[in-house]
Amino acid sequence: MAQLNRTPLFETYSKYGGKTIDFGGWELPVQFSSIKEEHEAVRTKAGLFDVSHMGEIFVTGADSLDYLQHLVTNDVSKIQDGQAQYTAMCYEDGGTVDDLLVYKIADQHYLLVVNASNIEKDFKWMEASKTGDVSLDNASERYGLLAFQGPLSEKVLQRLTDEDLSTIKPFRFKNDVKVAGQNVILSRTGYTGENGFEIYAAPESLITLWEKILSEGEAEGVLPVGLGARDTLRFEACLALYGQELSKDITPLEAGINFVVKLKKEQDFLGKKALAAQKEAGVPRKLVGIEMIDKGIPRHGYPVYMGDQKIGEVTTGTQSPTLKKNIGLALVSSEYAELGIELEVEIRNKRLKAKTVETPFYKRSN
Repeated sequence: MAQLNRTPLFETYSKYGGKTIDFGGWELPVQFSSIKEEHEAVRTKAGLFDVSHMGEIFVTGADSLDYLQHLVTNDVSKIQDGQAQYTAMCYEDGGTVDDLLVYKIADQHYLLVVNASNIEKDFKWMEASKTGDVSLDNASERYGLLAFQGPLSEKVLQRLTDEDLSTIKPFRFKNDVKVAGQNVILSRTGYTGENGFEIYAAPESLITLWEKILSEGEAEGVLPVGLGARDTLRFEACLALYGQELSKDITPLEAGINFVVKLKKEQDFLGKKALAAQKEAGVPRKLVGIEMIDKGIPRHGYPVYMGDQKIGEVTTGTQSPTLKKNIGLALVSSEYAELGIELEVEIRNKRLKAKTVETPFYKRSN
């Protein structure tokens, strides 16, 4: 059996009660206390995640902007130094290579943050798509990443840095910031639907950052958080997960992240023709929110029916810790994507009633 990858924090997990699982080839904590407790902490206080398995790829060179404009669906020319942008890379048929963040550090200097299970595939795709004066550097092993998320995250983190965190607005970042005495890239981004930060640091800085942040926030109920709550949090906020809401067979338009597909940008980009044709013809499938009427939990891969016709399948589903309802996201034929439609989900060989509902399921009030 192949050795699982481990982050620099692996040895500290047991100290905090971490229970690890195989997650895309990485040995990562699914929970520390309980998924519900950790979920609640992020929604009401703050939680700290080790997401060092994510990939970091630097793009530099005189033609880096033109290259990125060809590579991704969003308009990278719109971001300034110190800004981040959510986007996608697509195949020529419009299917999704990955969804990712692009950070503009300076002219001709960008950082792309990609999904852990896709690092190797993405880097090969980027290399194969390279044109002009462009250098690619897969720096994933030189960076660790913590996510500190929740309504108290700014207040707690502010006590560990001289940087005025209130000046870092959403999708903005600062390079070379000192947090708990460590040099980091500090970004106001996240994957939970809450206010929060992502902290990029050298691997040798991670244990200090992890322990100082948890110690600083302990009195306020800050907890370490595992992958289980990370998934329920992002799901309630309807943030796409690659391999479920997005894949090589699911386009960004079908997944409902139309805002990252800039068909009007001047440059041609990979998949543009296919995505334009799909938009023109009308997307064949749409991602919808569903809420169970009958008792049952919709899980990934469960088929969805209208009468005897299979119309799609669940991409993600669970009992929402915040809403206390059994809800899911489902990719269904577009004609069944209207709000309030009653359909059925097959759960353990039984067809159970559900209805389409508005998304996101959760949106923070402030």
